[in-house]
Amino acid sequence: MMSLTPIIITNQLTTVLANVEVLQDINLQIPQACWTSVIGPNGAGKSTLLKVIAGLLPDHNQVLIYGQTKKEIKPQIRARKIAWLGQNETISDDLLVYDLVMLGRLPHQAWMSNASQADHQAVQHALALTNTAELGQRPVNELSGGECQRVLIARALAVEAEILLLDEPLSNLDPPHQADMIKLFRSLTASGTTVISVLHDITFALQAEQMIIIKNGTLMYQGATNEVQTHSQIEAAFEQRIKIYPLEGAWVSLPHHPIHPLEK
Repeated sequence: MMSLTPIIITNQLTTVLANVEVLQDINLQIPQACWTSVIGPNGAGKSTLLKVIAGLLPDHNQVLIYGQTKKEIKPQIRARKIAWLGQNETISDDLLVYDLVMLGRLPHQAWMSNASQADHQAVQHALALTNTAELGQRPVNELSGGECQRVLIARALAVEAEILLLDEPLSNLDPPHQADMIKLFRSLTASGTTVISVLHDITFALQAEQMIIIKNGTLMYQGATNEVQTHSQIEAAFEQRIKIYPLEGAWVSLPHHPIHPLEK
């Protein structure tokens, strides 16, 4: 499907939740050291796909990571290789920001052990990357929604995982911080990290290198975000109610109202 080296492969992935087939026969090859965005209409199964890859929902050996099923990778090793950020996560209000981000280091720590120098360095680096270092000693319940989201991203970054799975990472962020995160994701992939993000905003999703389109629980399309065919498939997935346009070397999505023949 692509010349890039696949790091995650799904083989006829089917997921049933509450007797409902949420994902049906999903065949994917997700490339290494690349930012892949996952889009689709509401209820398409995007978040479910990420949760299955993360190991939060079961699969029947239909997901391969580095050529191994998740059962073949020891849980602690998998926790070091894959970092997860869920959508609208709830966190304990009495935690300090620094302590919350330190939770990302748990896969690297022995049971009941103290944080190492490497752990503190990873936390400080994650806070710096997300411009939240000045929030380190503040209680989480004092943060704004955008500040909290950046701290949660920092917690995922503190894992120093090879694969980042992010469900709506740009939610609650103002435009400058959204731009910062897009720049950060590109920097991470340039250094070898694989980033997979579910995004509702199509313009942001088009900033990634690769795109996966899920509709009605099935894989509708996978391809590079700069390809004309990808843009056509995006428009089709949303029933021609959006259009993709070029703007200053990038691509943007705008609402579109198709004219019905009787309206002419």
